[in-house]
Amino acid sequence: MSKMMLSLKGVTKIFNKGTQDEKRALDDLSLEVKDGDFITIIGSNGSGKSTLLNAISGSLEIDSGQISIEKQDVTKWPDYKMAAYVARVFQSTTMGTAGGMTIEENLCMAELRGKKRGLKLGVTSKRRSRYVELLKVLELGLEYRLKQKTGLLSGGQRQSLTLLMTTLTLPKLLLLDEHTAALDPRTASKVMDLTDEVVRDNGLSTLMVTHNMNQALKYGNRMVMLHQGRIQLDIKGEDKKKLTIAEVVEEFGQTLKDETLLSC
Repeated sequence: MSKMMLSLKGVTKIFNKGTQDEKRALDDLSLEVKDGDFITIIGSNGSGKSTLLNAISGSLEIDSGQISIEKQDVTKWPDYKMAAYVARVFQSTTMGTAGGMTIEENLCMAELRGKKRGLKLGVTSKRRSRYVELLKVLELGLEYRLKQKTGLLSGGQRQSLTLLMTTLTLPKLLLLDEHTAALDPRTASKVMDLTDEVVRDNGLSTLMVTHNMNQALKYGNRMVMLHQGRIQLDIKGEDKKKLTIAEVVEEFGQTLKDETLLSC
């Protein structure tokens, strides 16, 4: 039986509390994520998707409830402490890498994450050789450009590099926040295939927010739909594999008003 990786119990987050603009972004939400689960998360704008990831990553303090990773209560942990357990890839292609640093420096920074060691001492010939082999997997030719600054790379190249960086120190939990939304369809498809490979090969417990229904149904072993801060649908295994976009639209079309979400 798979062990429990992440547990959320009665998590609530209210913005602008006590004002006319009060917004209950997460409403008594409970969710259990088993080790190795790859969960896609859908929902219209304002449903609580990004708020959920912000709460899990420690970048947003919740009002009530409990968040645990491997039975460790991390509810009050700040983002810098959570970084030892959680890796996150954002929609912006510039947020996962340091544009002023070289490819090898970014990889080294990821590898030394949480360790007390200077960056300059970290980029050794042994590590450099390893980075070359790792970058070959991407088939982007980056193994020949180790000393190039990442700010000169394309969006797809930077997202691919960011994903690769997460495998250097395998996180307990990988959070993907619409990480292909800023890419063109062809590049997005490549990055998603790489994502699937990275997650499966390393058995990473993953939560992926997406507005793309094709992605939500094609990838992962489980799909969760949020609406007004609550879970409306939680489907997994064979039931998820059999589910079609048409069935989702027919059942939840009034709830999911996002045109991009409902598009094929």
